[in-house]
Order: sequence, then C-alpha cells, then structure tokens
Amino acid sequence: MKLKKSVKRIIIIAVILIIAGSSFIAYESLNKKETKKATVVNEIKEYGYTLKSNKSEKYKEMFQKLKNILSKDEVDEKAYVEQISKMFILDFYSLDDKLANTDVGGVDFLHQDAKTNFLEKSEDTIYKYVENNIYGNRNQDLPEVDNITIDNIDTVEYTIGTDNTDQEAYQVEIEWTYKKDMDYQNKATLTFVHEGKKLSLVEVK
Repeated sequence: MKLKKSVKRIIIIAVILIIAGSSFIAYESLNKKETKKATVVNEIKEYGYTLKSNKSEKYKEMFQKLKNILSKDEVDEKAYVEQISKMFILDFYSLDDKLANTDVGGVDFLHQDAKTNFLEKSEDTIYKYVENNIYGNRNQDLPEVDNITIDNIDTVEYTIGTDNTDQEAYQVEIEWTYKKDMDYQNKATLTFVHEGKKLSLVEVK
C-alpha cells in the first residue's frame, strides 16, 4: 500500500525532529560532562575562608600558609594582614583563571558592608570584558599575577559607616608584576579593619 504524500511528509518531519532532538541532548550531555564544578578542598572554619579546587597551585600554597598563621594560639596580626593582602592581589587581579565576569576573586577577604558595592564596581570595570569560560573554550588573553611585594604596613584609624571606628586598622602598600605586561594596575593601598576576629578589606586605592 502506498502512503499519501502528506503522510510521507509528516513522517519525514517527525524523523528530522527526532534526529535534531537526539543531537541536542547529546550535545548538552557532552557539555555537562566537560563542565567542571569547583569544590571546597580546604577551609579555615573559624574565619570563614575556603579554598576551591579551581585555584592555582600558588594560591593553594598561600592558603596553607594562612592556615598555619591562624592556627597559632596567639595570631601574629602583621603576618596575617600581609598574607591576606598577597592572597587578595593574586586572586583579584589574576583574570586568566576566572570563569566569567561575575567570578570576582578575593571575595573571602572583603568586609561584609563593602562586599556588594565592591562586586558591582569590579564587574563594571576590571572584570567587565572577561569572556565566559564555562566549557574551557575561551580564546582571550588575560592577566595573571606573578610576583607580589609588600612595601609598607601601617596601623591607622578607620571609620566604617558613621559610628564604627577601628583604632588599629591596617593600611598596606603593595605592588605586583604580571607574567605578561598588559598595562593593568600594578600597585595599590589596601585598608583592613577588624570584623570580629577577622581582618577584612574595606578599601582598595
């Protein structure tokens, strides 16, 4: 028995849709397999610091050093602020390992009251043109911090909001180089205040 042309047409369209649907599902499955989700591999619970699996080996070494500093019965605050200053610079200004322009580095070290404004400003400036790299196929030249030097650490008075003043805040003058010079910022003054037992970043100049 011969099929009518309209029936044949319907069957052909159905077959095409099935093939297209199968291809899409296969493509999505493949992409999901290739997407790697960062997991927490280390943490300093008392201070709320976490280390993700996608961080560089250099950052992982710095995290372990920070953990050692904070595990002492009496924490050396100068060593503490020096270490988190270096970690912030490495994580914030190294854009090469970021997955998207919303993947802002150094967030662990921000003061709670400064976080929202800092993230918005970062996503609209230095992180603005970072392309998506969820599937590892980005072809973009981005900076990677190399050497970091602390130039000076001072104790200063710093007021947060209208009535919260830290008499022993820290101001850190720091500079750094990149593995490839791409005309990005290479020096800054960081200000940290006490937030509970933590030292938290409130200002970057």
